This record gives sequence, structure tokens and C-alpha cells, in this order.
Amino acid sequence: MLSVKIELLEVLAQALEKLSPGAGAKAAFESPKVAAHGDLATTAAMQLAKPLKLNPRQLAENLRVELLAAAPFQRWVDAIDIAGPGFINIKLKPQAKQQIVREVLAQGSNFGSQALTGHRMLVEFVSANPTGPLHVGHGRQAALGDAICNLYQTQGWDVYREFYYNDAGVQIGTLATSTQLRARGFKPGDPEWPEQAYNGDYIADIAADFLAKKTVKSDDREFTASGDVDALDDIRLFAVAYLRHEQDLDLKAFAVQFDNYYLESSLYLSGKVDDTVKKLHEAGKTYEQDGALWLKSTEYGDDKDRVMRKGDGSYTYFVPDVAYHITKWARGFEKVVNIQGTDHHGTIARVRAGLQAAGVGIPLGYPDYVLHTMVRVVRGGEEVKISKRAGSYVTLRDLIEWTSKDAVRFFLLSRKPDTEYTFDVDLAVAKNNDNPVYYVQYAHARICSVLSSWREKDGGDVASLSQADLTPLQSPQAQALMLLLAKYPEMLSAAAADFAPHDVTFYLRELAASYHSYYDAERILVDDVTVKQARLALVAATAQVLHNGLAVLGVSAPQKM
Repeated sequence: MLSVKIELLEVLAQALEKLSPGAGAKAAFESPKVAAHGDLATTAAMQLAKPLKLNPRQLAENLRVELLAAAPFQRWVDAIDIAGPGFINIKLKPQAKQQIVREVLAQGSNFGSQALTGHRMLVEFVSANPTGPLHVGHGRQAALGDAICNLYQTQGWDVYREFYYNDAGVQIGTLATSTQLRARGFKPGDPEWPEQAYNGDYIADIAADFLAKKTVKSDDREFTASGDVDALDDIRLFAVAYLRHEQDLDLKAFAVQFDNYYLESSLYLSGKVDDTVKKLHEAGKTYEQDGALWLKSTEYGDDKDRVMRKGDGSYTYFVPDVAYHITKWARGFEKVVNIQGTDHHGTIARVRAGLQAAGVGIPLGYPDYVLHTMVRVVRGGEEVKISKRAGSYVTLRDLIEWTSKDAVRFFLLSRKPDTEYTFDVDLAVAKNNDNPVYYVQYAHARICSVLSSWREKDGGDVASLSQADLTPLQSPQAQALMLLLAKYPEMLSAAAADFAPHDVTFYLRELAASYHSYYDAERILVDDVTVKQARLALVAATAQVLHNGLAVLGVSAPQKM
């Protein structure tokens, strides 16, 4: 049906171009809000009526006549109706809708994906400081970042996944001193224990392994403990490596991988922070006041100027952020997306201001941001707030262990990022239709069961279904299912453009519901070979799209449940 739609769109574009030069480029179809009105719609007549000084309804009638005279419309269109002030509603013939089944089966796992564009983008996500295990908020960020990467890969982008972490700040110092205190035998509650120290059991584990002189290895570093409780720098390096290893285990359990780990400390060691400050100063975008160095960020839309260098000579945290994003641009990433918590909202204006003020050719609006709220966890009807491992929050690994990687990913992606979300552990493990991931996966497994029965009984081959006679697919349920399959590529493109992987979850739930309705309405393994082959082709195509959509979310498509 996608090829059919392209043919019809070309005819519409030609007709609009005749009416008004340049209008053909704006030719587009919409989905009617009411299914009974048709399969495709266009508001072109209403859009052109005013500039052409014509009655929109009459213009729509004229377009209707011209469109119906074209060969593609005669082949694929059953009727064109004019509604209201000039809506053009198009009803397709059954064979037009049936084409989508062949397209899905022919393209397989590539259905919905676009050709490579040559465009490069970097998505920065998780970016948790190595001071503790990953919490559920990091899990939401990991799910969002990975799904957005997958979405853009379907649109032909070359996508690079990057994890940035602060290994040079106050929090790392707190981690080191907390571990040192544990190594010396102190614990939370003791008079010697500082209020700001980290209290989780993981600190005791780090201290024990440091004293045992163990070696820890993560994706980006390896360190052997000296066991010397007075060597604070050794403790710091060991603790960071230990927690980076722990984070790697969390991410592995969540099936998330990164192309690169970028250290904040490297921006200082390489001189990139100083170079950035120099660029801003030479551009005349800084000034000294009250012993501090300020950025004229109000010139770029910020609500006030921002301190860059404090009186003690240290830089505020947004300065290395500006330097970091200059490196992203210098590395050739024309599009950059940062997935961060809503508490980072205030940094957006100052980082973008710094990038514009630096005068290195970075476009306005760079980088893009996707901000997400935190997640509440409910189990047994009560909110869960703490974890023995972490001390003060539920970890990502806790959630995966209580449910599954698939459930955590699907659930955390099922709402807009900036909306509050409550993760119901009991719902996530329920095997019923109220559990959205179970509902979608069950639809896929149900189809696989039908195909398996057919192969066992008839020796059938799914590959042969691409040649099936699809004429029997005439029922309303079959037609509705095929129309929904045809919407998948456009849904992916829109979801990518809006950074909206939740749209994929909505679509998959709708597709699963449509399949279940079809399965309840028509028996698939009937005696009539032609009818059976057609219905098998339709459900095989549905399974493929369910599989493709779940893959975008990083969720498996089981064949048995």
C-alpha cells in the first residue's frame, strides 16, 4: 500500500501543480478522523481556495474529476467523496490495501526503515556520575536514549551513543571519603560519619574489595587497589572503577551499549575548557564583576548573565558543558540530542548561549534536549523508595530482577518523557491483557503459534506467502489490520522527529488489538487453501511489524509464551 500511496500522491501533486505552481510540493494525504469516511484524505482544496479566489467545495469537485481520470486512481481507488467545505475523502479498493502485505513480507526486518542518509548524530544519555548504582530514573533515561537512537537509525541516520560522566567534581570526593571511612571501620550513624556521606551498602562492598587489593575492570578503565587506607587518591580511582563496573552490569542487564565514554576530566586535562573560555573572552562575550568571570548569556535569550569562573578560580558546571558540546560539533555530529532529567532544564539556555557566543559555527538550537521526570515505583500497592544496595533509592537492577528487561523498557517508554510515571511492579509481571508488554508480545507469540501449526501440518514455508493470492482479504477486520500495517513507516518517522518512542508503544498496542480482533473474527487455518494462504500472509506480515516495532524499543518478540 505504500507504493500505492506514492502513486496516488504523485497524481495529486501533478493536479495541484497545474492549479498553482509550487503547490505540488505540498501535496499530502492524511488519515480521516472517522474511518467510515475513507482511507485517505486531503485538505488541498481548502488550502488553495483562498489564494486562487475559488469556492473550496467547487475546487474539491474539480480535483475529484481530474484525479479519477488518472490511471493510478482508476486502478486503486474505489470512490472519492467531498465532505463539508471541501474535504476530499478517498476510499481505496481492497487490492490497494492488500499490497501492504506483500511489501512487509518482501522487506522483512527492513520494513519501515529508510535508506542511509549520510547524516550523523550523537545521543548522550544515562551520563550518571560513578557515585552509586543506576537508579530507576537512569533506567528511564537509558530506555529513552536507546529507543531514540533506534528510531533515528530507522530513518537512515548514522547514530553514535555516548555516556558522559563527571569524574572531577565534589561528588567524587564524597565517594572517596565515604569509602575511606568504611575502610577504617566507621559506618552510618557513627559520630565520625559525615551527614553528606553516601550510606548505601555498596560503599561497604567497595571498601572491603579495596582492602582485599582486588582488581576491577569496566568498559573504559581498570584499577588494582593498593589496600592503603591513607591513600585517598587510590581509593577514589578504585571506587570510580568499581562503580563504573557496577554500572556496566546494570546496562548489560538492560541491553544498552555505548560507543564511547567521555570523561569530564579530559576536558580540563586536554585544555579544552581553557580554550573555550579563551574563545568566549576573545569574542567579547565575557566580563569581570564581583571577582567572578561572567558570560553575556542574556544576549542569546537567557534570563540573566551567568557566572563562568567563581572567585576561587573554579569554573561553574556549565562551562565544561559548553566545551564538551564544542567537541561534539568538531567531531562532525550535525545533530546532538541530550537525554537528561527535568532538573537540567536551567542549563539549556546557558549552554546554547555559550555555544553561540563561542562563534565556532554551531547552529541555533544545538543541541536538542529530551527532559524526563523521575519514576515512582509501586509494589503490592505501596510505594517503594529504598534499596538495600543503594540505601536511598530503587536501582535499575532491582526493577529488572523484580520484573524483566522487556517489561522495564516497555513500561518506561509508554508515556511522554516529561510526564510523571508510576511503575507498577505487580502489573509488569501480570500475564493478562492489562499488562501492555504482555499484550503485545502475546499477539506476536499467538501468530507464531499459528504459523508453527501450519508448518507442522502442511509443511508450509513462510517465504511462499509473499506470492499468495490476497483477494480473500475482504473483511472489515482484515481491511482495518492492513491499513494499520501501512501506517507503521509514517509513525516511525513522526516518532523520530518528535523524540517520541512512546508513540511506538501506542502503535504496537493498537496493532496487537487489531490482530486480536481479526483472529477472533476469522479462523485462519481453514480448509480452503487460497483463503488460508491469504490469511496466513496477513498474520505473518503483522508478526513482522510487531517484531520490528518491539526491536525499536529494545524489547524481544517471543515466539512462545
